[in-house]
Amino acid sequence: MRLALLYGGLFFASGAALLAFTDVLLLGMVSVRQTSPVGTGNALPTGNALPTGRVLGGPQHGADLRQLLIYSGVALAVMAALSPWLGWLVAGRALRPFRTIMTAARDISASNLHERLGLDGPYDEFRELGETLDDLFGRLEASFESQRHFVANASHELRTPLTVERTLLQVALDDPDATAETLRSTCEKLLTLGEHQERLIEALLTLAISERGVRRWEPFDLAEVAGQVVLARRQEAERLGVHVDAALTAALAAGDPSLVESLMANLVDNALRHNVAGGQVDISTATKAGWATISVSNTGTVIPPGEIDRLFQPFQRTGHERVRHTGGHGLGLAIVSAIASAHGAILTAGARPEGGLDIEVSFSAPEAQPSPS
Repeated sequence: MRLALLYGGLFFASGAALLAFTDVLLLGMVSVRQTSPVGTGNALPTGNALPTGRVLGGPQHGADLRQLLIYSGVALAVMAALSPWLGWLVAGRALRPFRTIMTAARDISASNLHERLGLDGPYDEFRELGETLDDLFGRLEASFESQRHFVANASHELRTPLTVERTLLQVALDDPDATAETLRSTCEKLLTLGEHQERLIEALLTLAISERGVRRWEPFDLAEVAGQVVLARRQEAERLGVHVDAALTAALAAGDPSLVESLMANLVDNALRHNVAGGQVDISTATKAGWATISVSNTGTVIPPGEIDRLFQPFQRTGHERVRHTGGHGLGLAIVSAIASAHGAILTAGARPEGGLDIEVSFSAPEAQPSPS
């Protein structure tokens, strides 16, 4: 309605201005008339000057003026009657794509995010808005689907140890010949399961914090952070019989050092946990083409190339790990992917023909970091 009144007012004002301009020109033409020459007989007036016309008034001039005003008033009345209808017509046509967008956006919910607006016609602001909303719905659909899978997998991962704990307690309570030794063994198993749940919950919290984004940007050295992570896991590598070779060169990057430390810890833990006895882990940091890069390569079982992308999703494991407990939760590489995405880093991964993975993460330089929000 507001647009119709605005357009109608503009139509009426434009018509009135054009009519007033025309009337002014016509009134000027009507008010001036040329007369015939004045003389006596055939003689010309004396002197060099010729007679000129004179301005005439009178009844004819008044009649013409009244007729012009009447026509102008009729035209103005017609314009006043048509302007609201024209304004309504133009406003409705202009807002038709917006109504389509509004209706479709109102009907789309979490259950039908696969639907799209699909606006056609000439490329204009409304079509650009429709394409932007379609892209938004696509991202929301992917996010909702990922969330559904994550909740389902997390529920399964948390329910399994709880079921085992309840079974252990029931067996211990129902055993009439239970001794202090059997009860101690049950308690030790419960503590182990409790630690497993604590690590899982900690991993879930890390993943949630990573997906929230980077809140604090500051420069740091990838080599320094990687060195601390490798040093903290030296005993674990010796226990597993895996040799770790670190070639750490200074590589300045920008981001959240605590999140990057978690990324490196998960990379190293994944390389150690999914390795073979007497295996190898190579860790290096360097600056390549202005990017601070960390590379982690490990030996291990052969991984089909088609399985690489799936491993970076939450609670995803390779086939042999589904039937063999490796101490992980299937969240390590998902955390790596989330932290890399939050930093705008480039993550590449590839399967080694002889077995294992090659993973590289490249961070932007400190001068390229975003300004604090």
